[in-house]
Amino acid sequence: QVQLVESGGGLVQPGGSLSVSCAASGSIFAIIAMGWYRQAPGKQRELVATINRGGGIDYADSVKGRFTISRDNAKNTGYLQMNSLRPEDTAVYYCNAKIYTDARTWDDYWGPGTQVTVSS
Repeated sequence: QVQLVESGGGLVQPGGSLSVSCAASGSIFAIIAMGWYRQAPGKQRELVATINRGGGIDYADSVKGRFTISRDNAKNTGYLQMNSLRPEDTAVYYCNAKIYTDARTWDDYWGPGTQVTVSS
């Protein structure tokens, strides 16, 4: 069994910063990639950023230059640093990880989500 637990998030004023983290635990053989998605009210879940085990990174155009994704492979933990936040960044942020639980079996796992609200 694998669990992802997010922490961080909260309320911040426009232009402010927040960070969220995602810790994976359980029967982990290897983590292929970690990522962050978000879902605003009435909208579909969208990709924010992903990082693979080798450090390759992709960002949504809307967050490039403002958000930074990183990971600590030794701790099975991913991070998302969010700067210059805008009201349109308000959403529930979900951690995703593609995890091998043994040498041949991998699956997608999701955290429960953490609320990020950008408002004055």
